[in-house]
Amino acid sequence: MLRNDYPRPQFVRDSWLNLNGEWEFEYDDDNAGERERWYDERALNRQIEVPFCFQSKLSGIGETACHDIVWYRRSVTLPAAFDGKRALLHFGAVDYEAKVWVNGRLAVTHEGGHTPFHADVTDLLQSGSNTIVVRAQDYSKDLTLPRGKQYWKEKSAGIFYTPTTGIWQTVWMEPVSDIRLDKLRLTPDIDSNSIDLQAFHAGAIGGNDVRLTVKISYQGEAVTEDEIRIQEAEAHRLIHLNDRKRDVGARRLWTPSAPNLYDAELTLQVNGQTVDRVQTYFGMRKISVADGKICLNNRPYRMKMVLDQGYFPDGILTPPSDEAIRRDVELTKEMGFNGARKHQKIEDPRYMYWCDKLGLLVWGEMANAYHYSPAYVKRVTKEWQEAVERDYNHPCIVAWVPLNESWGAPDILNDKQQQQHALSLYYLTKSLDPMRPVISNDGWEHVKSDICTIHDYAWSKEVLKERYSTAEKAVSALPANTWIYAAGYSYDGEPIHLSEFGGISFRKSDWEGWGYSSAKDDKDFVERLAAVVHPILASPVVQGYCYTQLTDVEQEINGLLTYDRQPKIPLEWIKAINEGKTPVIESLNDADAGK
Repeated sequence: MLRNDYPRPQFVRDSWLNLNGEWEFEYDDDNAGERERWYDERALNRQIEVPFCFQSKLSGIGETACHDIVWYRRSVTLPAAFDGKRALLHFGAVDYEAKVWVNGRLAVTHEGGHTPFHADVTDLLQSGSNTIVVRAQDYSKDLTLPRGKQYWKEKSAGIFYTPTTGIWQTVWMEPVSDIRLDKLRLTPDIDSNSIDLQAFHAGAIGGNDVRLTVKISYQGEAVTEDEIRIQEAEAHRLIHLNDRKRDVGARRLWTPSAPNLYDAELTLQVNGQTVDRVQTYFGMRKISVADGKICLNNRPYRMKMVLDQGYFPDGILTPPSDEAIRRDVELTKEMGFNGARKHQKIEDPRYMYWCDKLGLLVWGEMANAYHYSPAYVKRVTKEWQEAVERDYNHPCIVAWVPLNESWGAPDILNDKQQQQHALSLYYLTKSLDPMRPVISNDGWEHVKSDICTIHDYAWSKEVLKERYSTAEKAVSALPANTWIYAAGYSYDGEPIHLSEFGGISFRKSDWEGWGYSSAKDDKDFVERLAAVVHPILASPVVQGYCYTQLTDVEQEINGLLTYDRQPKIPLEWIKAINEGKTPVIESLNDADAGK
C-alpha cells in the first residue's frame, strides 16, 4: 500500500518525488554490510514496502523476530523538475540509527527513531539512474534507548507492543534552489492579534537582492501582505491581522469547535526572480495557565481527552493511509472528546495536520526509555529538541510531555540527579517554546510542572468522588501507590488534570487481552464508563481528564474502539457520558426490564 499523502503539511512545495513503495531489503544479523560494502552495487535479497517496518503485515514481510540491522536499496531516475536544482533527500523517521548512501557515497547519518532528517544529495547524483542505500540499526535490548511502547522481547505483553525497526515514515525528495526557505517558526499572539514570523533561509545571500513576500489569507480572502528584505539567514517580522468576521466583528480564533486556520504563502525572490514558494497555515490560539486554571484563548477550558497509542493492526506505528489518520481524529471527536494525548509516540505530522484542520487538542509526548544513563540523557535530549522544533507550529498542540511515569528516570522519587534531569527537560522545553504548558513527569513524581497530572485507575464512583473532592485530597492520594510529587517538591496550586484513568476492558472482537477493570456486556460497560467519568466531571478541582484509551492495542482490550476501529458501543452513548448525561444507562435499564 503506497502512502501518497504529502509528508510535511506545514511547509508545502508543489514539486516533490515520493519514494515510498517497493525497495530491496535484507537483514544483516552478522553486521557484515559495511565491511562488505553493501552500499555499492550489491543487490539485496528481499523486497519490502516502504514506509512500513518489516515487523508489519503491510511491509509484505510481517516477521517479528529480532533483526537489529537492516538494509534498504532502490534506484531512482529524477524527473525534469530536478534539472538545474539542488536535490534534497528526506526521511520522516527511521528507527533508530540511519546511514544513507547515494551512488555508493555517504550522504547523511542520523540518530533518533522518531524525528525527520534530510540531506542535500545534489553533488552525489549522476545522470540517469541513481541508487539510494539505507542501513538502519536498532538496539532492541538497550533499555536506555528512547523507544516508547516498543517491547524489547519478541512477543508483546503487558503494556508493551510489537517493536518497529528501520524506515517507518515517508521517504521523499524535492528540488530546491541554491537560496531557499529552510524552515518557519510561527507564534500566534491573540492578545495583539498578530503572528510572529521567523523565516530561516539556506544558501549564501552574498550581494544579491533577496526579498521575501508573505501573503496571508483566510478561506481564500486576502488578509494582509508584507515584504521583507533578506540580509541574514533569519528574517523576523511581527505581522498584525486586522481582519474581523464581518458579521460579528469577532477575531477568527482556533478552537476544537471552530478550528479556524489562516493560510500563508511565502515567496522568495532573488534579484527579482522567484526562486522558492512555500505554502503553510497557522491558527490564532493561546493556551495558558491563569489563577490555577487551564485556559484556551484566555477563558477556562475543560480538556476532555482520550489516550491514543497511535498503533495499527497491520502497520504497527505507521498508519495504513491518510484516510485512517483522519478517521481516528473524527472518531475521537464523535465520542465527545476535544483532545488526545498521543502516548509514548512522536506522531506522523499528518496526524497533527488533521487535528489542526478538524479541531482536536493534542498533548505532544516523547517516546521514553526505561533506564537512566548519561547515554540516555544525551539521546533523549537531542531527539526531544528535534520533536519540539518539528511540531512547534501546530495550533492543535497545547502541552508538552517529555517524561511519563518516571520512564527513563525510574529513581526520580529520591534521586537528585534524575530529578535534575526532569527539571532540565522542563526548562529546556520552556526555552524552546514559552507559549505551551510543560509537564515534567506525567502521572506522578513531578518535579516542576505547569499542570499537576495524575494517573488513577480506580473504578469505584464513590472512591473517585471522595478522592477528587478537594485539591488536598487529590494530591495526597497514592492511586498507584506512588507519590504525586518527588521528594523535595510539592503542589503549588497548579491545575489538576486526571491524565490517565478508566482503562475498562471489554472484549468485542477476536482479540484476547486485559484492562484495569472488566465489563461483561454493553450495559455493564456503559455503567462502568459513567462511574469513572461522571465523578471527574463533577469534581470541583479536576479541570480535565484523559480516558484510557481510544482503541484496543494488541493484548490490551481496554479501548473504546476495537483495534480495527470498530465502536464497542454506539459513539453517541460515549458522547452523552462525556457530557455528564445518563439517559443511555436509563434506557438500557428499561430495555433489560422489558425482556
